Amino acid sequence: MKEFRGRVAVVTGAASGIGRALAARFAAEGMKVVLADVEQRALAAAEADLRARGATVLAVLTDVAVAGDVDALARKTLDAFGGVHVLCNNAGVVAAGPTWERSIADWEWVLGVNLWGVIHGIRAFVPIMLEQDADAHVVNTASVAGLVPTAFNAPYTVSKFGVVALSECLRQELEIVGARVRVSVLCPGWVNTRILDAARNRPSALGGTGTVPAPQNPMEETMRTTVAQLLATGLAPDDVAAHVFEAIRDDRFWVLTHPEMTPMIRSRVEDILGGRNPAPVGFG
Repeated sequence: MKEFRGRVAVVTGAASGIGRALAARFAAEGMKVVLADVEQRALAAAEADLRARGATVLAVLTDVAVAGDVDALARKTLDAFGGVHVLCNNAGVVAAGPTWERSIADWEWVLGVNLWGVIHGIRAFVPIMLEQDADAHVVNTASVAGLVPTAFNAPYTVSKFGVVALSECLRQELEIVGARVRVSVLCPGWVNTRILDAARNRPSALGGTGTVPAPQNPMEETMRTTVAQLLATGLAPDDVAAHVFEAIRDDRFWVLTHPEMTPMIRSRVEDILGGRNPAPVGFG
């Protein structure tokens, strides 16, 4: 995809972090931007910020785990702008801790947002892109955790492995049918975002209280402190957005933003090919 000015980009999880940076980059390239997020106040702030920069923008309150919400997002995008050329399925949450202690609600929340959110986005928007018969691009946000499993992070890791596999399947299928729609999968490492506080937006039906729960034991407290430090010193979301934009422009599937993590990915592949048991990989 080479032409961006005047085209339409839809970004989920757009009120903060990587999503907000993606929306800002697309707006800077002259695109019309649709912001989707479940956090209403932050969504309004992101919309106001982009409008102040002169962008053409539409904000749509959306829970990507709900099929009807994503269907409504697609309808509102078409009603407002008549098409869609870039779709970033970016919304993500995390619920960490020992796998055997994760509740059904933990799994439903994380898989609902991280994996089903991408499924709903593809189902709702890709048919529109195909019917347009114009250059278009889908970017699905996974993680390095979608390439290398990490201990004490099973729901997130499972969801991101699913996003990677889904993205590969989608790209192959679109190439086979000769579509003008391309696909990329974003697999970042540590990025300076608020994902550690994602529970602030957890639905009450799935155990959410509107706040971030305190650690329940010393191990959880240590994990949270470590992850918070890694995120705080992580890559800036604007830098991630630059990687994504280049991948769309250059039709590159793999968007790997942290070259220092390449040895870890290579080691996993070599372990698989060598038939070696997996070594523990933690948050550090």
